[in-house]
Amino acid sequence: MRTEDLIRQIRKKQSFLCVGLDTDLEKIPSHLLQEDDPLFSFNKAIIDATHPYCVAYKPNTAFYEAYGLEGWKALERTIGYLNEQYPDHFTIADAKRGDIGNTARRYARAFFEELQFDALTVAPYMGRDSVEPFLSFQNKHTILLALTSNEGAFDFQTQQCGEEELYKAVLRTAEGYNNAENLMYVVGATKAEFLAQIRRIVPQRFLLVPGVGAQGGSLEEVCRYGMTPEVGLLVNASRAILYASGEVDFAGAAAGKARELQQQMSVQLQQRRIS
Repeated sequence: MRTEDLIRQIRKKQSFLCVGLDTDLEKIPSHLLQEDDPLFSFNKAIIDATHPYCVAYKPNTAFYEAYGLEGWKALERTIGYLNEQYPDHFTIADAKRGDIGNTARRYARAFFEELQFDALTVAPYMGRDSVEPFLSFQNKHTILLALTSNEGAFDFQTQQCGEEELYKAVLRTAEGYNNAENLMYVVGATKAEFLAQIRRIVPQRFLLVPGVGAQGGSLEEVCRYGMTPEVGLLVNASRAILYASGEVDFAGAAAGKARELQQQMSVQLQQRRIS
């Protein structure tokens, strides 16, 4: 999907919500465990219920890899269903890949060509030749980890690297990579106070922002410091939507929570006269 198509969907739906499909068999309603493919059955119900209120879906591959071959089949069915039924939604494989060039190219082919995701999260630690293979795919997006929402982010990401913090060095360096126009960045909502500094380095790039809701991040703060005239944000919510109810009404409850977030996002867009 082209960036301009994503922006068009955001404006149309007045939403920059990304639903994280971190599907855990220990948390889904028990009646679904009788299904042949409970992971996919749960995902399908969530997608069908929430698609009017979001513009993106982000399966975290760990929640599928944990179940071996059956988990991978469920992931493949999920992305296939999204691409067939809801092709106007942006799809992100949250796989946090990052390895030497030859391996990176295989990862890129797996997620961009075989599974047909629009974007993939990538760790920047190994540098240029581990990132550029992902950037070489037309109309595909590499979402580089910049400043994450977990507590351990402070172990390395905010440490001094020369004259600036490491996360700033990552941003500046990555902007010089080939096909950098295909870059997006992960910035945690719990680090909202850093967004103003980040926007000085990458004023127009899209940011994938986890951590709103269950992790305590503020949507208003994220929008205040991170929103651009083209919106430039995808705010992810996972647990708050997926597990809004553990009963038979789980899909309706998920839709209600997604609608609530969409309405909050619409207010933020209207306040900034983005429509």
